[in-house]
Amino acid sequence: MKWKRFLAMAGVVLILSMYIIAIISAFSHNPEAKNWLMAAIFSSVVIPIFLYAAQLVARVIRQNKDEPDSAGKNKK
Repeated sequence: MKWKRFLAMAGVVLILSMYIIAIISAFSHNPEAKNWLMAAIFSSVVIPIFLYAAQLVARVIRQNKDEPDSAGKNKK
């Protein structure tokens, strides 16, 4: 369960840092401010999807380890 919290916190930190960079670049009249904003919006969608997919893959991999093999013993 701890790795799920770690992934969630990492995602929040990544998304918030993208928005902070976008805001700072907008206030400093950086010509790349629009690109940073678009990257932040894109990250708001893609990072949670990626983290959810990583959790699904981890669940499937863990489930395969817990299945008994043909001799009735757990695979490890």
